[in-house]
Amino acid sequence: VQLQASGGGLVQAGGSLRLSCSTSRRTFWNNGMGWFRQAPGKEREFVAGISWNGGVTSYADSVKGRFSISRDNPKNTVYLQMNSLKPEDTAVYYCAAARRALAARSTDEYNYWGQGTEVTVSS
Repeated sequence: VQLQASGGGLVQAGGSLRLSCSTSRRTFWNNGMGWFRQAPGKEREFVAGISWNGGVTSYADSVKGRFSISRDNPKNTVYLQMNSLKPEDTAVYYCAAARRALAARSTDEYNYWGQGTEVTVSS
């Protein structure tokens, strides 16, 4: 089972990026999914989570109103739309599949992780 994150890159402050997380099969249709990020020298932190059917979403306070998480189960893909990017959003972003169907916020709630995609926001 694989999670493949993509869409990272270099963007100026105020710009936008859309990250995608593709799963290898429909295994995760019944699982909550999430995005986390890790900046150099810092711990991995929660960014956004979405329930199995997309009905419930959760965001870190630092990204609320700027980021939006969504999922397209038939396409086995989860998205993170990032708008109004700030230099402090610079990090490696990881997608993950939760143990349960909910939009979990803790890393302990996730048991499958993809490789990261790097996002750099210049000032």
